[in-house]
Order: sequence, then structure tokens, then C-alpha cells
Amino acid sequence: MSRITGLRVRDVRFPTSRDHDGSDAMNPAPDYSAAYVELTTDALEPHVGAAFVFTIGRGNEVQEAAIAALRDHVVGHSAEALLADMGATWRSLVHDSQLRWLGPEKGVMHMAIGAVVNALWDLKAKRAGQPLWALLAEMTPEELVDLVDFRYLTDAITPERALQLLRDAEPLRAERRRRLEAEGYPAYTTTPGWLGYDDDKLVRLCREAVADGFTQIKLKVGVDVDEDVRRTALARATVGPDVRIAVDANQRWDVDEAVAWVERLRPFDIAWVEEPTSPDDVLAHAEIARRIAPIPVATGEHMANRVVAKQLIQANAMSVLQIDATRVAGVNENLAILLLAAEHGVRVCPHAGGVGLCEAVQHLSMFDAVALSGDLDTRCIEFVDHLHEHFVTPVDVHDGRYWPPTTPGAGTEMHADSLDTHTYPDGPVWAATAPGSPVRDTARVVA
Repeated sequence: MSRITGLRVRDVRFPTSRDHDGSDAMNPAPDYSAAYVELTTDALEPHVGAAFVFTIGRGNEVQEAAIAALRDHVVGHSAEALLADMGATWRSLVHDSQLRWLGPEKGVMHMAIGAVVNALWDLKAKRAGQPLWALLAEMTPEELVDLVDFRYLTDAITPERALQLLRDAEPLRAERRRRLEAEGYPAYTTTPGWLGYDDDKLVRLCREAVADGFTQIKLKVGVDVDEDVRRTALARATVGPDVRIAVDANQRWDVDEAVAWVERLRPFDIAWVEEPTSPDDVLAHAEIARRIAPIPVATGEHMANRVVAKQLIQANAMSVLQIDATRVAGVNENLAILLLAAEHGVRVCPHAGGVGLCEAVQHLSMFDAVALSGDLDTRCIEFVDHLHEHFVTPVDVHDGRYWPPTTPGAGTEMHADSLDTHTYPDGPVWAATAPGSPVRDTARVVA
């Protein structure tokens, strides 16, 4: 028997704004960051459960404090008990009435719960000696259904229907796994498309994306329609007619503005329009989707919880659902969203643009490909070629595909040197930043 003996959380930031990496219509100068949590035990084995919440800089210390507030829910508790029933563990965190009041089930505290939940899954997978996707894909349908909280969902999917979906897929798992391991999982890249890049960099990265085997790229849009038309035309001329181009407005527009803007871009054969308006406005997404059809609407990276996912599906507000590994309350809630999507025939193409998000979300998509939807033809995972070197198990993306990780865990553990170097504000990367800089604020390591 072992116990959780420590929860440590760090404010870790990377100065991506210096090269305009990650720049878009709403976030012109992001510093990719993570409120990074480590769970330790008193077991003889050396495993640490690691996870994070992705942010883009200022405010990361608020997320850090929210994670630290969960210490009493795990520290001192039996590791075996917590890991043996991850459904009950999830409910004990999300259903804490005083913490729930801060959402309920959304925002900083909900994401903090997701970080702790994901750290426990990382620890569970490491102890099992399996990558997370394989661990999930080998669980029984009954075990998987028990992980999900179906409260608020039963008008869209019931536990019984979820169980049937998983049972129907069970005989196909072995063959699906062989295909995944042989073919990889489709990827698309946003690397060429950041709004702050000049034309030369856009063209160079578009050419590299095609040479690297990607069949879809994504461009950031939303500040100047004439400039967006010009840049999209440049990208289309560079990649040719056979590579898909998606565009992402990052919540920039109102409804009429979105429709008019998309009409200007329609001639370039747009693969989808991402986050055209407020992530909370389901009805606005539905109206935009109706008026710009057949161009698909993609959204979901900022959806607060499984309930918003349900509403987006029920309202026909999008055709591409974009889960995020750290926005909702961890693996369990993302399983609920994957089940909703499978039940209603909605394709899932995860958001993975930030530090560590590629490493984390691939496990959810690969589980889905093996044990739920089985879709390796219409789904894809976003890829951005930034900061993977800071992870113990970086993604393997080549030939336009994600290749299944084999290392035990959830892929969310960072190198100790990377953590030390980028801890804010005292790590060497930040210590030289001039006082008064807009990124200088108070943060700390919570032991």
C-alpha cells in the first residue's frame, strides 16, 4: 500500500512571443505556459504522476494556485484506492460543493481538477507499464462507462447506449490497433499559419509542410479581411489544390461579420472555419454553420465542459468537434465528449497547439481509434512544431502522421532541466527579463 505524499505545482513559461509563435487574431503575443503538477508517492517505485494546464502567460499563477488548492483531496490518500476507481476519484473532485461553486464545472478550478486527474492517469499508466492510450483501449466497456459522469447528458447519450457503443467496438479492437500501429494517426499542421509570420516564413513553412507529408494546414485569420484573402491566396498557390487549408478566427467575429468574412475566403476551398465566434455562444455557432454551409464549422478547444459539447452537437452548431486535453476536467470528461461524438456521428479533430498538448491529446484520439469510433480516415490531430524537446516522451510525428507512443504514461512529463530553466519568474530564461516588462508579474513554486 502506498500513499500520495506530495503535490508540487510550478509556473512554467516559454517566451514564444519573441518569435510570434502562437500569434493569432485574439492573442498577438502569447508565451506558451503550463501550470505543471507532479504527484509523488511513498512507493519504492520511482514513478511520478505529471500533468499540466496550458495557458499563454499572465494568469498562469492563478491556475497554479487553483491546482495547489486541491492538495488535500489527494495528498495522504491511498494511491491504490485513487487509481483503482478513477470514476469515483473524478467525482470526489468535481462534486466537491465548495470548489464546484467556483464554476460550476468550468473555468480555472475545473481545469485545475483536470490537471490533478490527468496526473493520476499518468501515474496509473506508468504503474501499468503502458502508454495511456493502450491502457484505456484495454479497459472493459463496463470499466470505461464507469469513468464517465452522465449527469446532464442523458438526453443525448445514456450509460446504456455508451456501453453498447463500446461493446460493439470491442471485437474490432485488435485489428484497429494493428492498423493504428502500421499507419499512424492523421495529423494536420498549424506551424505555417501564425498571424505574426511574414510572407517569406509563411511560404517556406507551407512548402516544408507539404514536403513533410501533411495534407492539411491551418491559417490564423480575423484581423484584416483583405490581408487574410491575400495570405490565403499565397498559401493556396504554395501548397497547390490537393492540400486542405483550414482557417481559425480564434473567437474574433460576430455572426454577420463571420459570414461575410468567410464568403471572401470561400474561393480558396476552405476545409473548415474554426472558432468563428464566442466559444460559449452555441446559437451563434449554429447560425454561422447554417449560413456558411457546406464549409464546416470547427470549435471546442475552449468549451468549458461536456455539457457545452452536448449542446454544440444537439444544435448542429459545428461539424468538427475539437477537444482539448487540459480545458475540461481531464481524461474522464474527454471520454464523455468522445462518447457523445461517437453517438451522434460527429468527427473529432483535437486542438493541440500549445506546449504539451500534442503529447497529451494523442492518447485520447488513439484510444478512440481503437476502442470507440475506429475512425482513421476523417479525423486528424493538430500538430505544431514547438517545444516538444522539453518532454520526456515527445510526440513522434512524421509523414504527416502521429505514431503511437510506446513509453508508459500519458506523455505529460517534462524534463527536470526544462522545468528549472523556464520556471517563472526566477528561472534563467526569465531572470534577465527587464523589470517593468508586460510579462513580469508575481509567481512562485508551490512545494
